[in-house]
Amino acid sequence: MDNQSAHGMWSSRMAFILAASGSAVGLGNIWRFPYLASDNGGGAFVLVYLACILAIGLPILFAEVLIGRHGRKSPINTLLGLSRETGHSPLWAVIGVMGMISAILILSFYSVVAGWTLHYAWLYLQQLLGGPGITDGGATFGGMLGSPKTLLIWHSVFMVLTIGVVAMGVEKGLERSVKFLMPALFLVLLILVGYGVSTGHFGKAAAFLFTPDFSKINGDVVLAALGQAFFSLSLGLAGMMAYGAYLPRSVSIPQAGVAIAITDTSVALLAGLAIFPVLFNFGISPTGGGPGLIFTSLPMAFADMWGGIAYGLAFFLLLMVAAWTSSISLLEPPTAYLVERTRLTRANAAMLAGLLVWAIGIVTLLGFNVWSEVKIGGKDLQGAIEFVASDIMLPLGGMLIALYAGWVLDQKLTRNELSQLSDGLYTAWRWSVRVVSPLLVLLILVQKFSG
Repeated sequence: MDNQSAHGMWSSRMAFILAASGSAVGLGNIWRFPYLASDNGGGAFVLVYLACILAIGLPILFAEVLIGRHGRKSPINTLLGLSRETGHSPLWAVIGVMGMISAILILSFYSVVAGWTLHYAWLYLQQLLGGPGITDGGATFGGMLGSPKTLLIWHSVFMVLTIGVVAMGVEKGLERSVKFLMPALFLVLLILVGYGVSTGHFGKAAAFLFTPDFSKINGDVVLAALGQAFFSLSLGLAGMMAYGAYLPRSVSIPQAGVAIAITDTSVALLAGLAIFPVLFNFGISPTGGGPGLIFTSLPMAFADMWGGIAYGLAFFLLLMVAAWTSSISLLEPPTAYLVERTRLTRANAAMLAGLLVWAIGIVTLLGFNVWSEVKIGGKDLQGAIEFVASDIMLPLGGMLIALYAGWVLDQKLTRNELSQLSDGLYTAWRWSVRVVSPLLVLLILVQKFSG
């Protein structure tokens, strides 16, 4: 059991919380959570979501971080080392392999979508400098998707930004970036919420988002909240395991985990309070979220509002920052693994892993135009990659992490890593990762295949 990772260490508890929160906070917080909450019972959905965070999110988060901290290596080598230490099969390292492959696949299409936010930020910057405005949201969005060159440029720019941070290492790259990016994200988000207050529709937006309607809560809604809780915390990707490897032993994993969950949920709720007042002010329905809302409807609202160009620029920069902090954690596991298994420097390892991600991303962006007719299982190329990585490998990896922590790792080891928990809370955690969390994740998988 090493006290230091060969890759570096977080300098403080706050540095880890900012980095892990950055990993959890992503594009889904900005456009998916507010839509799910508003469409599925408002405050009632939020309560169900928080219950799911407690039942499945935090237990698996604790498990993933403690495995990483005990092993002090990349996820694959951590699991190999733990298996040797405990006398169990090295095949458990498949969890790290799945997580790393999932991270590469998800980042490949995530980078393309993050490139959209850069493209729109560029469009609004041009408007600030006197360029033409967005007069038809659908045409602008469709024109971007139909241009392989445009998508490739911004996909490449975003990957360069991600590689640049990871290449600089834990302290100089990951930590220094999140210490700037996460406060910047909250600052921009609070400014946008402040604008939402000025529209006169903030109360309506808050009521729409938070007023509980328990009549809408059914099995499907519970499973949607369960899935959002799982994916929102960035579980099953091995990123939290990699970040845990750099966590000092003096830091309480439970306290840090709770802070991460609160930060992640706060961003999602604040996003709703920033977006919905603007939509209500211009008579735009907040239902049917996703790209159609963010990249077509909102630009039309920005075009009609006072200061809309500056608001649009700030909003899409906010989306880009949220994507950037997540992408850093996705590239870290394969980079750390390459450093450990080869003679590559960290910079070269980050570039090699990033180049692989970038190349796979080209498949995704061509699926929106040149290869738009190509379907795999009825899905376009981006949808097929996302289904394999996000809908199958991610929950399966999370379930295996819970089972590994609960049934394979020695109880003395996990109790030592979670020493700040009382005996009662530790027993509850262990019961959750052994039984409750795996069963709930299994429900997510069954829903995906039955739906």
